[in-house]
Amino acid sequence: MANRSVISFDNIKVACKNCSLSTLCLPMGLDPQDVERLDGIIKRNRPYQRGDHLFHENDPFHSLRVITSGSVKTYKSHEDGVVQVLGFHLPGELIGLDAIQNEHHSCAAVALETTAVCDIPFEQLEQLSSTIPSLQHQLYRLLSKEIGEDSEMLTLLGKKSAEERLATFLLSFSERFKARGFSPSDFFLSMSRHEIGNYLGLAVETVSRLFTRFQEEGLLQVERKHVQLLNIPKLQEMVYGSSIPKPYRTHI
Repeated sequence: MANRSVISFDNIKVACKNCSLSTLCLPMGLDPQDVERLDGIIKRNRPYQRGDHLFHENDPFHSLRVITSGSVKTYKSHEDGVVQVLGFHLPGELIGLDAIQNEHHSCAAVALETTAVCDIPFEQLEQLSSTIPSLQHQLYRLLSKEIGEDSEMLTLLGKKSAEERLATFLLSFSERFKARGFSPSDFFLSMSRHEIGNYLGLAVETVSRLFTRFQEEGLLQVERKHVQLLNIPKLQEMVYGSSIPKPYRTHI
């Protein structure tokens, strides 16, 4: 099973150079001295509990947030009261890029479980990146990645069947957990079936029915939020057909 150790304030105050996520969120080849400079502007707060907001819609933008443990849901509320889930974010992933243009957050972010983050003041990050080319390149890469993920999501909702949407969702989490040193086939999903359905544009009944069907077909074993993928190649085939990309990566 994925490691779900209890988070304390003491064990999240880890310098960037000693952080297990550094290969995910730091530029490759960053000099130790530059890592120290970056570490000097980062703020580490006490963990958020499930249901706590990291920021709300229209909050002033001050910092980018890097998740160091736990998970976060981003969502947007519409005038009619309908809530749209925009994404689920894991350790090593950065949120808040959407707010750079208007200097206000266009969505809200809420912790799905006990979650720790690093706050990176954007004004200081801009100043620092102007003197560290690799850090500036990392920012460009992250912005490009977010644009690409938005495009993938539109394709997912517009072109894929319900089965393909759920299979893509599961493969995404499989690969993301693998990149963090966890099992790619045995993990917990911190979000509810309703939240998964909202994100994928499916009714919660459809999501539940598909989980049951996938289990009956031997593709996975599921118990509440604990998921074991039993046949990843079959899930890949369901999404990509016979031309499975290597490495497969649909990061949504």
